[in-house]
Amino acid sequence: MKSENKALVGIFALGIALTSTSAFAEKPDWASGLSEVDKCAGVAQKGKNDCGTKNHECGGKAKSDDMADEWVFTPKGLCEKIGGKVAGTEKMKK
Repeated sequence: MKSENKALVGIFALGIALTSTSAFAEKPDWASGLSEVDKCAGVAQKGKNDCGTKNHECGGKAKSDDMADEWVFTPKGLCEKIGGKVAGTEKMKK
């Protein structure tokens, strides 16, 4: 992954980690103007994932960077550009 892509991931992950405090990930405030967001796997930084996995139940528990099963919300279409894999897409409530 290119360094500028990692910087983008870090920025999104930080914002997301600050807005997600429960075991069930809430879509972040920055996404309120979007119609859809992607769950982007494989790009979350250590401690900055958005929700649980088979190994833990909460966001913020990723043990290392870029783990395949850890994910963060990203704007629709950004995930693959930053080296991730779309794990699902969620429609935003208007």
